[in-house]
Amino acid sequence: MEIFNIYHIEAARRLPNLPASHPCSRVHGHSFRIEIHVGGPVDPATGWVMDFADLDAAFAPVRAQLDHRYLNDVADLDNPTSERLAQWLWQKLKPALPGLCRIVVQETHQSGCIYAGD
Repeated sequence: MEIFNIYHIEAARRLPNLPASHPCSRVHGHSFRIEIHVGGPVDPATGWVMDFADLDAAFAPVRAQLDHRYLNDVADLDNPTSERLAQWLWQKLKPALPGLCRIVVQETHQSGCIYAGD
């Protein structure tokens, strides 16, 4: 079974590895939509995979590092593509969420990536 929560952050970034002529090489912002998926068996006593409040608690310190920030200034996010952001989130959340199985990062309503670990 798999559960998920959806979170939103507002953040600015620039993608420094692109040519200067590319619009994303300049500072711009996104309203990122982030899905955190956790999988595992349904506990027979509680009837759930995990408490959504525990998922919120695991995400809270990570959100504080990203929300209303310039992502290029966040440690290990100097090239903050959606792909790198998904990998960064995985590294930060996996210790607190052993059942972490997927992270979805959307940078627009139509564009994003899915990361399921290495």
